[in-house]
Amino acid sequence: MNILKEFNSTDKCSYLKNKEQNTHYKIINDCTTYHCQELTERGFRRFGMMFFRPICSTCTECQSIKIDVKNFKFSKSKRRIINKAKDLNSIIRRPSLTKEHLELFDKYHLFMNDKKGWSHKPITPEHYYSSFVDGYNEFGYEVLYFDEDKLIGVDLIDILDNGISSIYFYYDPDYSEYSLGKLSLYQQIKFAQKTDREWIYLGYYVKDCPSLSYKAEYKPYLTLEGRPNENEDFNYI
Repeated sequence: MNILKEFNSTDKCSYLKNKEQNTHYKIINDCTTYHCQELTERGFRRFGMMFFRPICSTCTECQSIKIDVKNFKFSKSKRRIINKAKDLNSIIRRPSLTKEHLELFDKYHLFMNDKKGWSHKPITPEHYYSSFVDGYNEFGYEVLYFDEDKLIGVDLIDILDNGISSIYFYYDPDYSEYSLGKLSLYQQIKFAQKTDREWIYLGYYVKDCPSLSYKAEYKPYLTLEGRPNENEDFNYI
């Protein structure tokens, strides 16, 4: 593992109004699966070669959360979502960049701009590549969802030794009837159960942020205690 750059940055909070956000960044080249897992377990998220986590001194609202796969149960409503999508196709492969990716990404974010007020500007190929393709190394994958030949969903994940880190998912809002966000997570859980992995790392749960508060619905889950460094033990409660 080669750390190219490490720094802290303060900016407007991405999750809560009228707050600042202090974030620690690591830019890592040739990260191994082992080191990716070590960082993920300690609350880091990955976009491309960039690993980051909040280190705000006066706020602990961002809680790193992981689903307990072995004790997760599929209810009737969850099974209905899976069954409803039985005619959709999916493939898993290394992350890629196509015109279809960019068009779908922009369509989704325009929809979220109208629905939830997310900021939006068209993504460039360079930005998409640096965020979602670069740095996948041994562990990064994308799961593509299709209606026949039409790309309707992209699920970016890291497959680690003990679990799956759910990085980012975007979809075609014209297919909202399929609950594709939930479907993609259920498929992650099924894959983890099938391959004897213990956890789905969901990133940050923030109770008062509508875009992140939904994560508490996926029980049972655990949250990381404190902000342990790479050389420190960690504990989930």
